[in-house]
Amino acid sequence: MRILILGGDGYLGWPTSMYFSARGHDVHTVDNYLRRRAHLEAGTDSLTPVLDSLPARADAWRQVTGYRIGVTEGDLCDWAVVERLFKDFEPEAIVHYGEMPSAPYSFISREHAVFTQYNNVVSTLNVLWAMRDFTPDAQMVKLGTMGEYGTPNIDLEEGYILIHHNGREDRLPFPKLPGSWYHASKVHDSTNIHLACRIWGMRATDLNQGVVYGIETDETRLDSRFATRFDYDEVFGTALNRFCLQAVIGHPLTVYGRGGQTRGYLNILDTLQCVDLATMNPPAPGEFRVFNQFTEQFSINELADLVQRAGAEYGLDVRVEHLDNPRVEAEEHYYNAKHSALLDLGLKPHYLSETLVESMFAKIEDHKDRVITKAIMPKTRWRPAAQERESVAG
Repeated sequence: MRILILGGDGYLGWPTSMYFSARGHDVHTVDNYLRRRAHLEAGTDSLTPVLDSLPARADAWRQVTGYRIGVTEGDLCDWAVVERLFKDFEPEAIVHYGEMPSAPYSFISREHAVFTQYNNVVSTLNVLWAMRDFTPDAQMVKLGTMGEYGTPNIDLEEGYILIHHNGREDRLPFPKLPGSWYHASKVHDSTNIHLACRIWGMRATDLNQGVVYGIETDETRLDSRFATRFDYDEVFGTALNRFCLQAVIGHPLTVYGRGGQTRGYLNILDTLQCVDLATMNPPAPGEFRVFNQFTEQFSINELADLVQRAGAEYGLDVRVEHLDNPRVEAEEHYYNAKHSALLDLGLKPHYLSETLVESMFAKIEDHKDRVITKAIMPKTRWRPAAQERESVAG
């Protein structure tokens, strides 16, 4: 297949590009280096060293494996870039990672919130119109997020819910309760993609992904130049990435609030499996599928306990410290999310308890001299300082 990877320089985009290329697909990637610029602005960086550009990464891949990955350096918010991509490459599948992916980033300032929504919503709209005009038979595999749902006090279904109301019933999109300007942008994306499927007969799969962990894939292990990034900072790093890094460098694990916040998690190897399964088993024309993409769910306290116990096995003395929560979120809540669709398609999960030491600690140890310790502690807060003081006083 001709597969277009949007956001091909990113944590998931680069491994996905190599994954499909290694399996004989014609792969083309596009990226505007948003993540790199955001790190430069903040004075942070990936723990793992990555080559300085997407063409350099693609050249290294070709030299070692003989496989080619096409590259476009450009912004998906620029219609001329998107139009040219779709006219020239004519993709049969579009894997869409090409968005700003951080809830904390979207709360840094008004400008960051506006940029997040503009960047994510407009880029996706451009891609939808390009599909309509140039590749109407192509399918989109879009990286969504479980954060679109929030944490309602009911089971989370896979995208849709059967509602009975006043003697009538309908199958409707599951209600959304985003917790950040970033998550709200993903809700807008889902609404727009669903509309395009209903109106234009397009085909799309929304992968509502949980939190991804892991540093290595089969392809990254082939050569050090194939490494993907590993973010641990307070803006782009996940709690599990941060905990594993803190364990290795002797920093207490920083649990936000009471630690009952519960989410779905999956290994990066399973992300690649899920994207492959969705791409190779496309929806029907006009169908908007939603898959909840995760394999296990944990609270933050459970994660801290897992990392502490795994650290002890690794010879580390791991301590846990609770911090005032910089976010506005439920710290104790019900959470039961359905996630059977991808398992039914053949997903074979890798579980955290089996892979934590192998997939995280050793690799972090290799690069711990690159840790920027000032980037770890939270600085970005959901509420302004004055409002937080009023909340505490109340």
